[in-house]
Amino acid sequence: MQILDRFYIGGEWVSPVGTETLPIMNPASNSRIGTLALGNAADVDRAVAAAREAFESYARTTKAERLALLHRLLDLTRRRQGDLARAMTAEMGAPATMSHDVQAESGIGHLESFIEALEALDEEETLPNGDILTREPIGVVGMITPWNWPINQIALKVIPALATGATCVLKPSEHTPLSANIYAEIVHEAGCPAGVFNLVHGDGPTVGAALSRHPDVAMVSFTGSTRAGVNVSRNAAEGVKRVTLELGGKSPNLVFADCDLERRIAEGVAECFDNTGQSCNAPTRMLVERSCYDRALELARAAAEAQKVGDPALEGDHIGPLFDRIQYDRVQAMIKAGIAEGATLLAGGPGKPEGLEQGWFVRPTIFADVTNDMRIAREEIFGPVLVMMPFDTEDEAIRIANDTDYGLAAFVQTGDAERARRVGDRLRAGVIAVNGRGPGYGSPFGGYKKSGNGREGGILGLEDYQEIKVRPPFAP
Repeated sequence: MQILDRFYIGGEWVSPVGTETLPIMNPASNSRIGTLALGNAADVDRAVAAAREAFESYARTTKAERLALLHRLLDLTRRRQGDLARAMTAEMGAPATMSHDVQAESGIGHLESFIEALEALDEEETLPNGDILTREPIGVVGMITPWNWPINQIALKVIPALATGATCVLKPSEHTPLSANIYAEIVHEAGCPAGVFNLVHGDGPTVGAALSRHPDVAMVSFTGSTRAGVNVSRNAAEGVKRVTLELGGKSPNLVFADCDLERRIAEGVAECFDNTGQSCNAPTRMLVERSCYDRALELARAAAEAQKVGDPALEGDHIGPLFDRIQYDRVQAMIKAGIAEGATLLAGGPGKPEGLEQGWFVRPTIFADVTNDMRIAREEIFGPVLVMMPFDTEDEAIRIANDTDYGLAAFVQTGDAERARRVGDRLRAGVIAVNGRGPGYGSPFGGYKKSGNGREGGILGLEDYQEIKVRPPFAP
């Protein structure tokens, strides 16, 4: 049983002002593995004050000094990759192999790419008109991160702050505090100056709202649901602070008959089910050209039936449980809604896989003959549930793909390079993957429409944490 009863503020582990606690649960066994102390507005005030004080000196550090800090952070993150992976497996159910090779690895991949981006970033340049442009750190940044990709999202927010000379207060998901505390230990051991990075645990309505509203916070970076992102924006509005949001998705996967159908259908199903479907950019809507639709259904059913579900503590390519009871109930309700709407249940369905009744495991599910007005086609399910629908023409595929409130990612499968470019250009999404390959570390990640605003990763991810100042050249 782990007791997390300290927050990291001003370079020290301190007792919280808040007195509430929350159980830390293992979703595979539905058993309690720890207790987390929850903060309140007073804890946020302390952390913001520490960050504001530290900003005065940290903002004046040189790029070389900040790069040295990031390199130390990189070395320590590599050393503790296993610790981060084990924590995420325990607290949110990511299978051991995926947790180590993907979830924890993301903290390393993003850090390496941010180091490259900072090395390439000009913090001062001369404009064509002769004026001088300077990029400066924005100030204190409030960061609110989710439970489904804990370290991935912490890295995408904390590292650019450290890289640009900003300071920060992190509120990780209260449901995945184990990995967040390890990350704080890594930042501390790397020699981050006191107050530059601060960690406060708590829930969204209390700590998240206090952080978003705080008058001394210059920017809020939030990843989570679209509903919660709207609340963050409202809370931040009075302070006219910068808000970056990475929110929900209902990503289309356009499968054309000229692609390697056997390979691309299998990959599409696997990517939808990856992380037990709990990824905002998962390709959950598979649009298939009608001439190969029947064959695609056969391949998709086979892939779903071959998908293993099992204990996340074990190595392997299986998927684990959903995150908690609330998530399980939501996914079950959406599967039942799909059946009620008249979609064809191709694989899976309601209930738990045989032998996995204790935790929040679900059956990998595929619906066929879905229309884009059904709830299962329009709402983010956040579970291993794929919907499939046919199309006749390229224009129809693009119309269906874009007929969504979201615009985070889109996927194209085709053997025609010109079609891949042509279709990709017309899809209203921030990230386009083609034939199983998406953008890598260092590319900007973010979406259109209700999938958010701003970009994370690479040079654009650094620029979100900077203010722009211009002045004329000196003349006596």
